[in-house]
Amino acid sequence: MPDYSIEQELNTLGFGAVCGVDEAGRGPLCGSVVAAACILPDGLYIEGLNDSKKLTAKRREALFDVICENAIAFGIGEGTVEEIDSLNILEADLLAMRRAIENLHTLSGERVKADFAIIDGNIARDFQIPAKAVIKGDALSMSIAAASVLAKVTRDRLCEEYDKAYPQYQIAKHKGYGTKLHMDLLREHGPSPIHRKKFVRFLDERTDGND
Repeated sequence: MPDYSIEQELNTLGFGAVCGVDEAGRGPLCGSVVAAACILPDGLYIEGLNDSKKLTAKRREALFDVICENAIAFGIGEGTVEEIDSLNILEADLLAMRRAIENLHTLSGERVKADFAIIDGNIARDFQIPAKAVIKGDALSMSIAAASVLAKVTRDRLCEEYDKAYPQYQIAKHKGYGTKLHMDLLREHGPSPIHRKKFVRFLDERTDGND
């Protein structure tokens, strides 16, 4: 279970506002990649908080509000489909994380500045503040676990909006991932403006094979 060991270690080094950062949506075939940053009060216990992938959608939704109400600050950032296509998913992901840190604010909207970021994963570069990567950080750090929930819920809510705009792909069901249903609907309808060009190259391969 995640705890505050990493945050407390950084506190002893003089970093008072440590934010956890995580993302959601690197793997799907469509839509933005979403990142969240979160600063929690030291020692705050949020029942059931864990890596978002281990929680049900209903539990994540409930935790989303609890996290926002109790966090010192939280922020959301996106890497758009256009940025994913023009850069690559990794660079767009890092861009979303930087934006999430820049967007840190209280529930009332007051801006908050973090002085250290702990990033879920194995890459932490070009951040505005000191940062370090923590592999499987969402299972180790409460701040990262909170960020993982915020990112996942925000991304899922985006998918609900995508579903309304492009109902032919049934995005609410698969959240943009390359399920058989999604792949079949892509072959039937072709890609939409929110599909990542590099992620749906299999459609071009199918066309090339029929030439």
